[in-house]
Amino acid sequence: MIEPERRIGSVAVLADTDSRWKWGLGLARRLNPEAIVGFQFAGADLPSERQLAEVSISADAITEVSTAELLTTLASRPVDVLVVSLPGGGVQSILQLLAANPLPHRPLIITGYVGVVYERIIEGLLLRVGADVIAANSPHDLTQFAHTLSGLGVSTDALTLTRLPFLHGPVSAPRDRFTVTFAGQPTVPSSRPQRRYLVERLAEHARRHPDRDVVIKLRSMPGERATHTEPYPYDELVRGLGSARPANLKVVGGDMGQMLNRTDLLITVSSTAAVEAIHRGISTALLTDFGVREGLGNTYFIGSGCLTSFDQLDAGLLPTAAPEWSREHGLGPQDDPLPARVAELVAAGNLPPVRPFYTVSNAQAFLPTLLADYGVGTDGRPLPKLSLAPGSVRRAVRRGARKMYRQGTEVVAPMLRRWAAL
Repeated sequence: MIEPERRIGSVAVLADTDSRWKWGLGLARRLNPEAIVGFQFAGADLPSERQLAEVSISADAITEVSTAELLTTLASRPVDVLVVSLPGGGVQSILQLLAANPLPHRPLIITGYVGVVYERIIEGLLLRVGADVIAANSPHDLTQFAHTLSGLGVSTDALTLTRLPFLHGPVSAPRDRFTVTFAGQPTVPSSRPQRRYLVERLAEHARRHPDRDVVIKLRSMPGERATHTEPYPYDELVRGLGSARPANLKVVGGDMGQMLNRTDLLITVSSTAAVEAIHRGISTALLTDFGVREGLGNTYFIGSGCLTSFDQLDAGLLPTAAPEWSREHGLGPQDDPLPARVAELVAAGNLPPVRPFYTVSNAQAFLPTLLADYGVGTDGRPLPKLSLAPGSVRRAVRRGARKMYRQGTEVVAPMLRRWAAL
């Protein structure tokens, strides 16, 4: 295998939320851990210091740029590789930008998915067509992507097999008690009654198994920005149990990788933490209590042997993933051909012009709003800074609403409860 650090100079990562920084930086460090620069679009909230520390980067190492400034920076300070760790619309905007504004030394563009792919597969894939490398996180994804592109007459040359960069091998950590970890998600399930059901069932499991620690792992700490906004935080719902909360039901934040070091059973609806746990050989349960549905994301795990219910877990079941399913989904010991492929492409030079799948000719009613959300016009040129697309306004409103919500739940509501108790 070619050692990429001998062939690749610098690697830039363009990301936004915590999970996308985790994926983008993890991939970049496989290519050259010594020369990484970070970019984030101006106006987007940086992850918290704690979130950035978990992925080993500081806010000082990240440059906030507009689309025009990104072009200028890449022209004046060329990099060999640009890892675009953004949603599909963001990736498409960068592809359109670089297609319309050729750089003297264009970076190799890599993109992919930050976790498991279980919905909007075709939509997301086509928004990434035009990148030099589209990372497929498993043989299953690679086959599915190739079938889709071939059916549309699109070249599959950019597809490259890799593995999720945050997967780590088993780590033994000393512990006195059996630990059950529930990996929460911001939007799955989405309703308050369903999320309260989860908390109540976890509390019941803790009562049934007093010899176990049942830990609810928060997706993010209060006030932190995450990829998806969490409407009904689990820490609040646990507080709502009051005196009915068992002593061995706990709530923690922090790094999921560290939490898995002391986990014996992971429970979730469909969190990416499930693939981390399966990769490490930890018993993993994907809950069927809300059904097996594409919208929940647990359909991805059909065939794994890990789909189960709280009733079965209460009865003592410890699900183990099927080895064949794990291999097909990129878990367990796997080769990673992506670094060698990237090193080969960088060494060859003479990168072709960027050619996104979508153009104004074939997607005239689709592209304008999509690109404007990221400050790019339909001609691929940066929009003036004062041009706010509806999506940009929505994001600003959501940020303000999120801060108001946190202020209400963490400051105002406790104060009102205290006054009511007087």
